Amino acid sequence: MSRHTHTDARDPWDNDPWDNESEYAEDYGHYADPAAEPPVDQFFHEELPLRRRRRPSKAKRRRRRRRTVVLVLVLAIFAGVVFGLTLFLRDLLGMNEIKDYAGPGTEEVTFVVEPGAAAILISQNLEDQDIVADGGTFLDTFQEKAEGRPIQPGEYIMKKQMSSAGAAEVLLEEEPGVHYAAIASGFRQGEVLQTLSESTGVPLAEFEKLAENPQAFGLPEQAPKLEGYLAPGEYRFEIGVPPEQMIQEMVDKTFERLEAAGVTDPGKQYRVLTIASIVQAEAGEADYAAVAGAIENRLSPDNTETAGRVQSDATVTYGLGRKSYELTPDEKKDKSNPYNTYANRGLPVGPIGAPSEEAIDAAINPADVPYYYWVTVNLDTGETKFSETLAEHNRYVQEYQQWCSGQEAGRCH
Repeated sequence: MSRHTHTDARDPWDNDPWDNESEYAEDYGHYADPAAEPPVDQFFHEELPLRRRRRPSKAKRRRRRRRTVVLVLVLAIFAGVVFGLTLFLRDLLGMNEIKDYAGPGTEEVTFVVEPGAAAILISQNLEDQDIVADGGTFLDTFQEKAEGRPIQPGEYIMKKQMSSAGAAEVLLEEEPGVHYAAIASGFRQGEVLQTLSESTGVPLAEFEKLAENPQAFGLPEQAPKLEGYLAPGEYRFEIGVPPEQMIQEMVDKTFERLEAAGVTDPGKQYRVLTIASIVQAEAGEADYAAVAGAIENRLSPDNTETAGRVQSDATVTYGLGRKSYELTPDEKKDKSNPYNTYANRGLPVGPIGAPSEEAIDAAINPADVPYYYWVTVNLDTGETKFSETLAEHNRYVQEYQQWCSGQEAGRCH
């Protein structure tokens, strides 16, 4: 059927207004005049964007996909960098560190608390030995549990990787397994007894009372004190051991050292300990044998250089009850001081400290040297210079004084 004879019914699929010009003119009178008809290309130009969209080219789609992949990769790399930086900062700030162990611990270890050790030092030592995970955490836990109670010096049986609470409970026991005492070489009798008292809890007065009778511990009659016989070293005294047994153990250790070196006569033992104590106070370990040899030269009957005088500052200051490097002229002339080896010939009346095993060995086996004099010219390095004459010695003394002039006040006193 011709579309031009169709008047009443329209094909629903026929939407082209130009197929029936008269009908279109009737419906849209303002376009009835052909001269007023809009150009076809203008009509489609206005309608095309709404009716038809072109798909992007394959090249453009590939570029879009590449941009998407690159963006995803960049984001992934950025996220990784941020994550890594976060972990680094956590490690740097200690946020990843374990602050406390959860379990009761692993292998057993012996932990030593030295006399006078502060709680903060103990906590650091616990961390260093991997007994607790963090010293600060332990310290906080300990302070909560201690209620003002101190940690007693001694040896404690503990475990690796304990919880802070468990470690605190062990250290807060009424008494450790043993009492630990560390006696340094060169300690005088008073310092030794003070250390024993602090380490064991035994009153100092009890030790001092026992020391008034040195012969009760096997010392020779000429010994006025326990001085020199209280062997330096580390001691572990069982709980409940009486103080006299502690002293005896230290004295026995000294006798054992002397006898092992072949010195068994009590008089010779006393002489060796006296010289060894001077060597300990006057020299560094490297010069022990040389200083011992110089002392023997001074004690020789043939000595005309010092007329038999040892002239040790350390002995004089011991008799004066102080530790010092300097003496006044009057102090050097004071013969009433039985330890004054400037005014009195020969050795002092007894040892002036606890000599080490090395100093004892030097006193037993002095070096064969021609020297009579020695002086440490640098207290930091311990450099000691020896000489045969007083004139040479005085030059070295001036060197020592010059070194002292560049030190802080009191360094050489």
